[in-house]
Amino acid sequence: MIDIPVNAQVRCSDGLAGHCSHVIVNPITRQITHLVVKSYRPPVSEYMVHLDQVEHTSPRLIILKCSGDDLEKMERFVLEEYLNTKVPDYERWRDGYLAWPMVLPAAGYYQYVNAFVAVEYENTPSGELSVHRGARVEATDGPLGQVDELLINSNNMHVTHLILRERHVLKHREVAIPVSQIDHADEDTVYLKLDKKSVEELPTIPVQRWAM
Repeated sequence: MIDIPVNAQVRCSDGLAGHCSHVIVNPITRQITHLVVKSYRPPVSEYMVHLDQVEHTSPRLIILKCSGDDLEKMERFVLEEYLNTKVPDYERWRDGYLAWPMVLPAAGYYQYVNAFVAVEYENTPSGELSVHRGARVEATDGPLGQVDELLINSNNMHVTHLILRERHVLKHREVAIPVSQIDHADEDTVYLKLDKKSVEELPTIPVQRWAM
């Protein structure tokens, strides 16, 4: 068993490159397919790194086989599109708006202009799911805590457990939840098949980490 430490630093073959911001998982096969690396180099983009580029992992560091230049040639995780819409005239010069010169009359005190508004979206492969550290974890009867890490079977690279970090007023604990108990997930939240009582009955097991 190994862990993929989300938010760990990432080192390329030629030096420190960034940190891991997400992991991408096929929810049907439960196999991790990519890491998302947020580069430290301007303009601080995020890149999708196939798992075969991972040479070694530890709780705080992921080492890749590729160079920093190779990393920046990989597919970007966050893409940007410009949508043509109308915005109030006073917002025409705000960041992210490319306003056309045509001004159209509108009711009230404001005029509206045609503008292109920048919209960002995650470039997750079709049918797969991106998971980031800090994503909310919800039981069937309410919130539990946050995603801390994923545990991976090193033989087939399948996700076996989600490490939940529970936060209570008097105590914090980490709970390994079998991936079979995940009902579904979206961009910011993982939904379990278990209620809070069932999760509380799971043992708190210190996570033994192995290097890859």
